[in-house]
Amino acid sequence: MSEGIMSKAATMEIPISSNGDTGSLPEDDGLEQDLQQVMVSGPNLNETSIVSGGYGGTAEGIIPTSTIKGPAVQYNASFPGLRLLLAQGSGLHQPHSSPSVGGEEVVRGIAVEKFDIVKKWGINTYKCTKQLISERFGRGSRTVDLELETQIELLRETKRKYECVLQLARALTNHFYSLVQTQHALGDAFADLSQKSPELQEEFGYNAETQKLLCKNGETLLGAVNFFVSSINTLVNKTMEDTLMTVKQYETARLEYDAYRTDLEELSMGPRDASTLCRLDAAQSQFQSHKDKYEKLRADVAIKLKFLEENKIKVMHKQLLLFHNAISAYFAGNQQQLEQTLKQFNIKLKTPGAEKPSWLEEQ
Repeated sequence: MSEGIMSKAATMEIPISSNGDTGSLPEDDGLEQDLQQVMVSGPNLNETSIVSGGYGGTAEGIIPTSTIKGPAVQYNASFPGLRLLLAQGSGLHQPHSSPSVGGEEVVRGIAVEKFDIVKKWGINTYKCTKQLISERFGRGSRTVDLELETQIELLRETKRKYECVLQLARALTNHFYSLVQTQHALGDAFADLSQKSPELQEEFGYNAETQKLLCKNGETLLGAVNFFVSSINTLVNKTMEDTLMTVKQYETARLEYDAYRTDLEELSMGPRDASTLCRLDAAQSQFQSHKDKYEKLRADVAIKLKFLEENKIKVMHKQLLLFHNAISAYFAGNQQQLEQTLKQFNIKLKTPGAEKPSWLEEQ
Protein backbone atom coordinates (compact mmCIF):
# COMPACT_ATOMS: atom_id res chain seq x y z
CA MET A 1 0.00 0.00 0.00
CA SER A 2 2.77 2.45 0.95
CA GLU A 3 4.75 1.58 -2.20
CA GLY A 4 1.70 2.48 -4.40
CA ILE A 5 1.33 5.84 -2.63
CA MET A 6 5.03 6.56 -3.05
CA SER A 7 5.02 5.72 -6.79
CA LYS A 8 1.91 7.88 -7.35
CA ALA A 9 3.56 10.77 -5.52
CA ALA A 10 6.60 10.46 -7.77
CA THR A 11 4.49 11.04 -10.87
CA MET A 12 2.56 14.08 -9.52
CA GLU A 13 3.73 17.63 -10.19
CA ILE A 14 3.51 20.16 -7.33
CA PRO A 15 2.82 23.69 -8.69
CA ILE A 16 5.30 26.24 -7.32
CA SER A 17 2.46 28.70 -6.67
CA SER A 18 0.64 26.33 -4.32
CA ASN A 19 2.81 27.32 -1.29
CA GLY A 20 2.75 23.74 -0.08
CA ASP A 21 -1.02 23.35 -0.18
CA THR A 22 -1.62 19.90 -1.63
CA GLY A 23 -5.20 19.59 -0.54
CA SER A 24 -6.55 21.22 -3.69
CA LEU A 25 -4.68 18.88 -6.06
CA PRO A 26 -7.04 16.43 -7.84
CA GLU A 27 -5.71 12.91 -7.75
CA ASP A 28 -7.18 11.04 -10.72
CA ASP A 29 -7.94 14.01 -13.03
CA GLY A 30 -4.49 15.49 -12.55
CA LEU A 31 -2.79 12.23 -13.39
CA GLU A 32 -4.96 11.81 -16.50
CA GLN A 33 -4.10 15.31 -17.74
CA ASP A 34 -0.38 14.67 -17.19
CA LEU A 35 -0.58 11.45 -19.20
CA GLN A 36 -2.35 13.28 -22.03
CA GLN A 37 0.35 15.98 -22.07
CA VAL A 38 3.10 13.35 -22.16
CA MET A 39 1.40 11.55 -25.07
CA VAL A 40 1.01 14.79 -27.08
CA SER A 41 4.25 16.68 -26.43
CA GLY A 42 6.50 13.95 -25.03
CA PRO A 43 8.36 15.99 -22.39
CA ASN A 44 11.82 14.85 -21.34
CA LEU A 45 11.96 14.61 -17.56
CA ASN A 46 15.75 14.70 -17.58
CA GLU A 47 15.61 18.32 -18.80
CA THR A 48 13.47 19.48 -15.82
CA SER A 49 15.26 21.65 -13.26
CA ILE A 50 14.54 23.34 -9.92
CA VAL A 51 15.73 26.95 -9.77
CA SER A 52 16.46 28.50 -6.40
CA GLY A 53 15.55 32.12 -5.86
CA GLY A 54 13.19 32.52 -8.86
CA TYR A 55 14.43 33.89 -12.19
CA GLY A 56 17.35 35.70 -10.64
CA GLY A 57 19.03 32.63 -9.16
CA THR A 58 22.63 31.68 -9.99
CA ALA A 59 23.74 28.68 -11.93
CA GLU A 60 24.70 26.86 -8.71
CA GLY A 61 21.02 26.72 -7.73
CA ILE A 62 20.02 24.52 -10.71
CA ILE A 63 19.59 20.90 -9.70
CA PRO A 64 18.87 18.52 -12.65
CA THR A 65 16.34 15.88 -11.77
CA SER A 66 18.55 13.23 -13.36
CA THR A 67 20.87 13.53 -10.33
CA ILE A 68 18.08 12.74 -7.84
CA LYS A 69 18.17 9.07 -6.78
CA GLY A 70 15.42 7.05 -5.14
CA PRO A 71 11.89 5.90 -5.87
CA ALA A 72 10.18 9.20 -5.07
CA VAL A 73 10.62 12.75 -3.75
CA GLN A 74 8.56 13.27 -0.60
CA TYR A 75 7.04 16.63 0.21
CA ASN A 76 7.63 18.05 3.70
CA ALA A 77 6.05 21.44 4.31
CA SER A 78 7.97 21.85 7.58
CA PHE A 79 11.32 22.00 5.81
CA PRO A 80 12.41 25.70 5.97
CA GLY A 81 14.30 25.75 2.68
CA LEU A 82 11.33 24.31 0.78
CA ARG A 83 8.93 26.81 2.34
CA LEU A 84 11.26 29.64 1.26
CA LEU A 85 11.50 28.23 -2.24
CA LEU A 86 7.73 27.94 -2.56
CA ALA A 87 7.17 31.41 -1.12
CA GLN A 88 9.65 33.00 -3.53
CA GLY A 89 8.26 31.13 -6.52
CA SER A 90 4.57 31.83 -5.81
CA GLY A 91 4.73 35.38 -7.12
CA LEU A 92 6.80 34.64 -10.19
CA HIS A 93 5.56 31.35 -11.62
CA GLN A 94 1.87 31.35 -12.46
CA PRO A 95 0.44 28.22 -14.08
CA HIS A 96 -1.38 30.14 -16.78
CA SER A 97 1.68 32.21 -17.79
CA SER A 98 4.30 29.45 -17.73
CA PRO A 99 6.27 29.28 -21.00
CA SER A 100 6.27 25.47 -20.87
CA VAL A 101 2.47 25.37 -20.67
CA GLY A 102 2.18 27.76 -23.63
CA GLY A 103 4.63 25.65 -25.62
CA GLU A 104 2.65 22.51 -24.91
CA GLU A 105 -0.55 24.23 -26.12
CA VAL A 106 1.16 25.27 -29.36
CA VAL A 107 2.51 21.75 -29.96
CA ARG A 108 -0.90 20.26 -29.20
CA GLY A 109 -2.59 22.68 -31.63
CA ILE A 110 -0.13 21.84 -34.42
CA ALA A 111 -0.57 18.11 -33.82
CA VAL A 112 -4.37 18.38 -33.94
CA GLU A 113 -4.21 20.46 -37.13
CA LYS A 114 -1.93 17.95 -38.87
CA PHE A 115 -4.14 15.07 -37.73
CA ASP A 116 -7.20 16.79 -39.23
CA ILE A 117 -5.38 17.32 -42.53
CA VAL A 118 -4.31 13.65 -42.71
CA LYS A 119 -7.82 12.55 -41.74
CA LYS A 120 -9.47 14.64 -44.48
CA TRP A 121 -6.92 13.45 -47.03
CA GLY A 122 -7.51 9.82 -46.09
CA ILE A 123 -11.30 10.13 -46.35
CA ASN A 124 -11.06 11.92 -49.70
CA THR A 125 -8.61 9.34 -51.07
CA TYR A 126 -10.83 6.47 -49.97
CA LYS A 127 -13.94 7.97 -51.61
CA CYS A 128 -12.12 8.76 -54.87
CA THR A 129 -10.50 5.31 -55.04
CA LYS A 130 -13.87 3.66 -54.44
CA GLN A 131 -15.46 5.79 -57.18
CA LEU A 132 -12.63 5.06 -59.63
CA ILE A 133 -12.86 1.31 -59.07
CA SER A 134 -16.63 1.44 -59.51
CA GLU A 135 -16.24 3.27 -62.81
CA ARG A 136 -13.60 0.83 -64.06
CA PHE A 137 -15.82 -2.17 -63.36
CA GLY A 138 -18.95 -0.49 -64.74
CA ARG A 139 -20.82 -0.36 -61.42
CA GLY A 140 -20.70 3.39 -60.82
CA SER A 141 -22.11 6.35 -62.73
CA ARG A 142 -19.79 8.97 -64.24
CA THR A 143 -20.41 12.58 -65.18
CA VAL A 144 -19.60 13.06 -68.88
CA ASP A 145 -19.27 16.27 -70.92
CA LEU A 146 -19.09 14.85 -74.44
CA GLU A 147 -18.07 18.05 -76.22
CA LEU A 148 -15.35 18.95 -73.74
CA GLU A 149 -13.93 15.43 -73.53
CA THR A 150 -13.82 15.21 -77.33
CA GLN A 151 -11.76 18.40 -77.42
CA ILE A 152 -9.46 17.10 -74.68
CA GLU A 153 -8.84 13.84 -76.55
CA LEU A 154 -8.19 15.80 -79.76
CA LEU A 155 -5.64 17.93 -77.91
CA ARG A 156 -3.80 14.86 -76.61
CA GLU A 157 -3.72 13.36 -80.10
CA THR A 158 -2.47 16.65 -81.60
CA LYS A 159 0.24 16.87 -78.96
CA ARG A 160 1.45 13.35 -79.79
CA LYS A 161 1.65 14.20 -83.51
CA TYR A 162 3.44 17.50 -82.86
CA GLU A 163 5.94 15.68 -80.63
CA CYS A 164 6.67 13.38 -83.55
CA VAL A 165 7.25 16.38 -85.85
CA LEU A 166 9.50 17.97 -83.21
CA GLN A 167 11.55 14.79 -82.89
CA LEU A 168 12.02 14.54 -86.67
CA ALA A 169 12.92 18.24 -86.96
CA ARG A 170 15.58 17.80 -84.26
CA ALA A 171 16.96 14.77 -86.09
CA LEU A 172 17.09 16.80 -89.33
CA THR A 173 18.95 19.58 -87.51
CA ASN A 174 21.55 17.17 -86.11
CA HIS A 175 22.13 15.47 -89.45
CA PHE A 176 22.33 18.73 -91.36
CA TYR A 177 24.74 20.18 -88.81
CA SER A 178 27.03 17.19 -89.40
CA LEU A 179 26.75 17.80 -93.16
CA VAL A 180 27.71 21.47 -92.79
CA GLN A 181 30.70 20.56 -90.62
CA THR A 182 31.81 18.03 -93.20
CA GLN A 183 31.49 20.58 -96.02
CA HIS A 184 33.52 23.05 -93.97
CA ALA A 185 36.33 20.52 -93.45
CA LEU A 186 36.21 19.50 -97.13
CA GLY A 187 36.49 23.12 -98.24
CA ASP A 188 39.57 23.61 -96.03
CA ALA A 189 41.15 20.46 -97.50
CA PHE A 190 40.52 21.66 -101.10
CA ALA A 191 41.98 25.08 -100.31
CA ASP A 192 45.12 23.52 -98.81
CA LEU A 193 45.61 21.24 -101.83
CA SER A 194 45.15 24.12 -104.27
CA GLN A 195 48.21 25.78 -102.79
CA LYS A 196 50.32 22.61 -102.78
CA SER A 197 49.30 21.27 -106.20
CA PRO A 198 50.15 23.86 -108.91
CA GLU A 199 48.95 21.59 -111.72
CA LEU A 200 45.46 21.31 -110.11
CA GLN A 201 45.33 24.68 -108.38
CA GLU A 202 42.35 25.96 -110.39
CA GLU A 203 40.25 22.80 -109.95
CA PHE A 204 40.91 22.56 -106.20
CA GLY A 205 40.28 26.29 -105.91
CA TYR A 206 36.75 26.44 -107.33
CA ASN A 207 35.75 23.29 -105.41
CA ALA A 208 36.94 24.95 -102.22
CA GLU A 209 34.87 28.05 -103.01
CA THR A 210 31.80 25.92 -103.76
CA GLN A 211 32.05 24.06 -100.44
CA LYS A 212 32.52 27.30 -98.52
CA LEU A 213 29.42 28.79 -100.20
CA LEU A 214 27.39 25.65 -99.40
CA CYS A 215 28.64 25.80 -95.84
CA LYS A 216 27.55 29.42 -95.48
CA ASN A 217 24.09 28.71 -96.91
CA GLY A 218 23.86 25.62 -94.68
CA GLU A 219 24.51 27.72 -91.57
CA THR A 220 21.77 30.10 -92.69
CA LEU A 221 19.34 27.21 -93.15
CA LEU A 222 20.33 25.83 -89.75
CA GLY A 223 19.35 29.15 -88.18
CA ALA A 224 15.89 28.93 -89.76
CA VAL A 225 15.39 25.26 -88.77
CA ASN A 226 16.57 25.93 -85.21
CA PHE A 227 14.02 28.73 -84.93
CA PHE A 228 11.34 26.35 -86.21
CA VAL A 229 12.34 23.68 -83.64
CA SER A 230 12.39 26.19 -80.79
CA SER A 231 8.93 27.50 -81.62
CA ILE A 232 7.41 24.00 -81.92
CA ASN A 233 9.06 23.00 -78.65
CA THR A 234 7.51 26.01 -76.88
CA LEU A 235 4.09 25.22 -78.32
CA VAL A 236 4.22 21.52 -77.37
CA ASN A 237 6.06 21.46 -74.05
CA LYS A 238 4.85 24.74 -72.57
CA THR A 239 1.58 25.94 -74.08
CA MET A 240 -0.04 22.55 -74.63
CA GLU A 241 1.42 21.11 -71.44
CA ASP A 242 0.02 24.00 -69.40
CA THR A 243 -3.45 23.34 -70.81
CA LEU A 244 -3.12 19.61 -70.09
CA MET A 245 -2.15 20.37 -66.48
CA THR A 246 -5.45 22.23 -66.10
CA VAL A 247 -7.18 19.26 -67.75
CA LYS A 248 -5.65 16.93 -65.13
CA GLN A 249 -6.95 19.18 -62.35
CA TYR A 250 -10.37 19.15 -64.00
CA GLU A 251 -10.38 15.35 -64.23
CA THR A 252 -9.42 15.06 -60.55
CA ALA A 253 -12.20 17.49 -59.62
CA ARG A 254 -14.65 15.47 -61.73
CA LEU A 255 -13.70 12.27 -59.90
CA GLU A 256 -14.11 13.96 -56.49
CA TYR A 257 -17.45 15.44 -57.58
CA ASP A 258 -18.79 12.03 -58.61
CA ALA A 259 -17.42 10.40 -55.45
CA TYR A 260 -19.19 12.84 -53.13
CA ARG A 261 -22.31 12.76 -55.31
CA THR A 262 -22.47 8.98 -54.94
CA ASP A 263 -21.91 9.29 -51.20
CA LEU A 264 -24.77 11.79 -50.92
CA GLU A 265 -27.09 9.56 -52.94
CA GLU A 266 -26.35 6.56 -50.71
CA LEU A 267 -27.04 8.57 -47.55
CA SER A 268 -30.25 9.97 -49.04
CA MET A 269 -31.60 6.45 -49.55
CA GLY A 270 -30.85 5.41 -45.95
CA PRO A 271 -32.95 5.85 -42.77
CA ARG A 272 -33.65 9.40 -41.59
CA ASP A 273 -32.66 9.33 -37.92
CA ALA A 274 -30.84 12.11 -36.04
CA SER A 275 -27.31 10.88 -36.76
CA THR A 276 -28.09 10.24 -40.44
CA LEU A 277 -29.55 13.73 -40.87
CA CYS A 278 -26.37 15.24 -39.41
CA ARG A 279 -24.22 13.19 -41.78
CA LEU A 280 -26.53 14.07 -44.66
CA ASP A 281 -26.08 17.81 -44.03
CA ALA A 282 -22.30 17.41 -43.95
CA ALA A 283 -22.36 15.33 -47.15
CA GLN A 284 -24.55 17.95 -48.87
CA SER A 285 -22.10 20.71 -47.91
CA GLN A 286 -19.09 18.73 -49.17
CA PHE A 287 -20.91 17.81 -52.39
CA GLN A 288 -21.75 21.45 -53.11
CA SER A 289 -18.13 22.48 -52.49
CA HIS A 290 -16.77 19.88 -54.94
CA LYS A 291 -19.49 20.71 -57.45
CA ASP A 292 -18.45 24.38 -57.48
CA LYS A 293 -14.79 23.37 -57.91
CA TYR A 294 -15.68 21.01 -60.76
CA GLU A 295 -17.75 23.60 -62.63
CA LYS A 296 -15.05 26.26 -62.25
CA LEU A 297 -12.32 23.98 -63.62
CA ARG A 298 -14.58 22.86 -66.47
CA ALA A 299 -15.03 26.50 -67.49
CA ASP A 300 -11.26 27.09 -67.19
CA VAL A 301 -10.50 24.12 -69.44
CA ALA A 302 -12.99 25.26 -72.07
CA ILE A 303 -11.43 28.75 -72.17
CA LYS A 304 -7.85 27.41 -72.34
CA LEU A 305 -8.74 25.00 -75.12
CA LYS A 306 -10.23 27.84 -77.14
CA PHE A 307 -7.20 30.12 -76.71
CA LEU A 308 -4.82 27.24 -77.38
CA GLU A 309 -6.47 26.46 -80.70
CA GLU A 310 -6.22 30.10 -81.80
CA ASN A 311 -2.60 30.34 -80.70
CA LYS A 312 -1.69 27.03 -82.38
CA ILE A 313 -3.07 28.15 -85.75
CA LYS A 314 -1.25 31.46 -85.55
CA VAL A 315 2.10 29.95 -84.56
CA MET A 316 2.01 27.05 -87.01
CA HIS A 317 1.01 29.27 -89.94
CA LYS A 318 4.15 31.35 -89.40
CA GLN A 319 6.51 28.42 -88.70
CA LEU A 320 5.37 26.27 -91.61
CA LEU A 321 5.79 29.19 -94.00
CA LEU A 322 9.28 29.81 -92.66
CA PHE A 323 10.28 26.14 -92.95
CA HIS A 324 8.99 25.87 -96.53
CA ASN A 325 10.63 29.05 -97.80
CA ALA A 326 13.98 28.31 -96.16
CA ILE A 327 14.20 24.70 -97.39
CA SER A 328 13.11 25.67 -100.92
CA ALA A 329 15.61 28.53 -101.19
CA TYR A 330 18.51 26.42 -99.91
CA PHE A 331 18.04 23.47 -102.23
CA ALA A 332 17.35 25.82 -105.16
CA GLY A 333 20.69 27.48 -104.48
CA ASN A 334 19.04 30.88 -104.10
CA GLN A 335 21.21 32.51 -101.46
CA GLN A 336 19.45 35.88 -101.71
CA GLN A 337 16.00 34.37 -101.13
CA LEU A 338 17.33 32.35 -98.19
CA GLU A 339 18.71 35.46 -96.52
CA GLN A 340 15.49 37.35 -97.27
CA THR A 341 13.49 34.61 -95.55
CA LEU A 342 15.47 35.05 -92.34
CA LYS A 343 14.97 38.83 -92.48
CA GLN A 344 11.23 38.34 -93.05
CA PHE A 345 10.90 36.35 -89.80
CA ASN A 346 13.40 38.47 -87.83
CA ILE A 347 15.88 35.63 -87.33
CA LYS A 348 19.39 36.75 -86.43
CA LEU A 349 22.27 34.34 -86.94
CA LYS A 350 25.07 34.11 -84.38
CA THR A 351 28.43 34.93 -85.87
CA PRO A 352 30.89 32.02 -85.36
CA GLY A 353 33.30 32.86 -82.54
CA ALA A 354 31.31 35.90 -81.47
CA GLU A 355 31.43 36.63 -77.75
CA LYS A 356 28.31 36.52 -75.64
CA PRO A 357 26.85 40.02 -75.18
CA SER A 358 27.16 41.60 -71.78
CA TRP A 359 24.20 41.75 -69.44
CA LEU A 360 23.84 45.49 -70.21
CA GLU A 361 23.35 44.76 -73.93
CA GLU A 362 20.73 42.10 -73.15
CA GLN A 363 18.55 44.53 -71.18
